[in-house]
Amino acid sequence: MKAVLITGVAGLIGSRVAKWVLTNKPNYQVIGIDNLSGGYEDHIDNKVIFYKADLATDDLNRIFFLHEVEYVFHFAAYAAEGLSPFIRKFNYTNNVVATANVINACITHKVKRLVFTSSMAVYGNGNPPFDEDDQPKPIDPYGIAKYACEMDIQVAGEQHGLDWCIIRPHNVYGVNQNIWDRYRNVLGIWMYQKLNDKPITVCGDGSQKRAFSYIDDCLPSFWNSATASAASKQIINLGSSKEYTILEAATILKSVVGDLQIKFTEGRHEVHMAYSTHEKSEKILGFKESTDLPEGLAAMWEWAKKQPQRNQFVWPKYELEKGIYQFWK
Repeated sequence: MKAVLITGVAGLIGSRVAKWVLTNKPNYQVIGIDNLSGGYEDHIDNKVIFYKADLATDDLNRIFFLHEVEYVFHFAAYAAEGLSPFIRKFNYTNNVVATANVINACITHKVKRLVFTSSMAVYGNGNPPFDEDDQPKPIDPYGIAKYACEMDIQVAGEQHGLDWCIIRPHNVYGVNQNIWDRYRNVLGIWMYQKLNDKPITVCGDGSQKRAFSYIDDCLPSFWNSATASAASKQIINLGSSKEYTILEAATILKSVVGDLQIKFTEGRHEVHMAYSTHEKSEKILGFKESTDLPEGLAAMWEWAKKQPQRNQFVWPKYELEKGIYQFWK
């Protein structure tokens, strides 16, 4: 039976794309890989053929040999952008080395297309809205790692004939998000803080601008990125066209969850304005934004309230302590 293989299948995007494929494309098996370092096995649909494996160290060929893999969705990553300067080795191992192993397997086993989720972090301090033709200039190791993966995939296409599509999603949120990681996904961090009767934290003055993308709106576009002929060897921004300041997003969350206290913390090294164009995703991937931020947050909050009490993930030791922010000490 034909199969799609999804890395990071226990995470937000991976688990939801897996469920979407099982529901909408029943002629495909779904093979999932995850090391469960940032995702949860109970987020994986029980129809997924699941392998617990580490992309950076395990032999992926043993999995590919067992299945007729047509498309690979490579979603696995540790997307703690702000933390990446303090965990450089981990960042590059789990993003660049892991992706190199995925690329090798895709070439060896002649997959039809590799879909890679990059990040808007590759743009750096550009002139928003960021366009796919803008020259990337990332400002942190996470963005550098994602850009390196993008370039390696393109070289694999030129030298080895690998077909690919690179998606640059931004601030995707919704059901199955990891809300127990203190270093990434600001909306999830806030919900964890609210559930534990803590004030929500805003870095700096909250004037940073971001666009937040509801996962359900993105799901058909991910499938099209693998199967649409027009998506072949394209780089495409995917996500919301409406940007908010972080403080505006916090105010919207307050209207959803009720009383909310805001604690302002020190500013950090980050891009101040980060949002992108979306016309290419509409034209090639059929992307339609149907869920606004208040509606999406309300749905995610209803889900979050029903989740088990999990311990928040905290790094026991950083690779680099110099310059780390007070709120992570």
